[in-house]
Amino acid sequence: MTRWKRFLILLAIIGPGIITANVDNDAGGIATYSITGAHFGYSMLWSLIPITIALIVIQEMSARMGAVTGKGLAELIRENYGVKITFWLMLFLLLTDLGNTAAEFAGWAASNELFGVSKYLSVPIGALLVWLLVVKGSYRVVEKIFLAVCLVYLVYIPAAFMAKPDWSQVARATLIPSFHFNSNYIVTLIGVVGTTIAPWMQFYLQSAVVEKGIRKEDYWASRLDVIIGCFMTDVIALFIIVACGATLFKAGIKIESAKDAAISLAPIAGKYASVLFAIGLANASLFSASILPLATAYYICEGMGWEAGVNKTFKDAPQFMWLYTLLIAIGALIVLFPNAPLIPIMWISQVINGVMLPFVLIFMLALINKTELMGNYSNSNAFNRIAWATTIIMIALTGMFVVTMFV
Repeated sequence: MTRWKRFLILLAIIGPGIITANVDNDAGGIATYSITGAHFGYSMLWSLIPITIALIVIQEMSARMGAVTGKGLAELIRENYGVKITFWLMLFLLLTDLGNTAAEFAGWAASNELFGVSKYLSVPIGALLVWLLVVKGSYRVVEKIFLAVCLVYLVYIPAAFMAKPDWSQVARATLIPSFHFNSNYIVTLIGVVGTTIAPWMQFYLQSAVVEKGIRKEDYWASRLDVIIGCFMTDVIALFIIVACGATLFKAGIKIESAKDAAISLAPIAGKYASVLFAIGLANASLFSASILPLATAYYICEGMGWEAGVNKTFKDAPQFMWLYTLLIAIGALIVLFPNAPLIPIMWISQVINGVMLPFVLIFMLALINKTELMGNYSNSNAFNRIAWATTIIMIALTGMFVVTMFV
């Protein structure tokens, strides 16, 4: 195969890995990284290296299973472990994704309020836009728009440069691990790790690979797509931490959200840095508000054996389309409801997310090691050791994250 042909194949296949990884930098993720930089400076930048490796390992397995089997993760779980287990797994994941969808609309509302737009205007418009995008668009069109949206995350790079950090300090903090034995540091570090890998990501990535029709012969391109996406999302996380570390941490300003970070950056790093930060938050929130309900509709329908896909219509896949519609509508209404308990909703959804992640990772590892399912594409011994180590570490950190929420 010539280099030119390989390049064309890569252009045709690239998308699912980049999109899935970037959605990870949602409103909650941006808030987590902002708080990390504001409260602890650059001291946690080193964690982004092992986090990136863990993300690549898990996402690579999802994409590989999709390309080899031609089936989504929920469908494989149902076929191999039964409808009952699948039903309960889908139910708990549905609850957590509903809470997370509401959180994304809350982030969208908060970012628009920075520009003087009321949530009672921004949220309905945002909800209508993401609904029309998927319901009226084709997979090819939707993917191109999602890829374009991923580029907006790059606004955090100039925002970080405007903060004028000491880049030699940034480099040292990134390459040389440091650890502080105090509860706030440990809880924040767990939060940084916990916001990286979520259960819905594995379902969405595998479903997107299947719907795009990626074959195992072209899997090398899908793997590269995953690696690029994982690097991109954590590079953006680095610049968010740097922007807040160079300004808010030095000034001793404590924040509680990404909105606080955008507001606080203005008098220190300048109005434009603040505006770029707010634009990034708005983009991330609406982007995630599109993907989360879509991922949920995918895996629920696959798990229950219903038709699913962006290329389908309400007539072809009524359960898929109605699930997507209801998740968006309920998520938006929760934010619009006066005095809605958004913090408890986000808290409960994160707890369920943390509890469900180990089950999803174990199912993935069990499935990908079935030779009758994966053939020569099952994990090698070396990759299994890395994958199981990553899974065990993620389970331990997720368990610690859940425990800290109750303390």
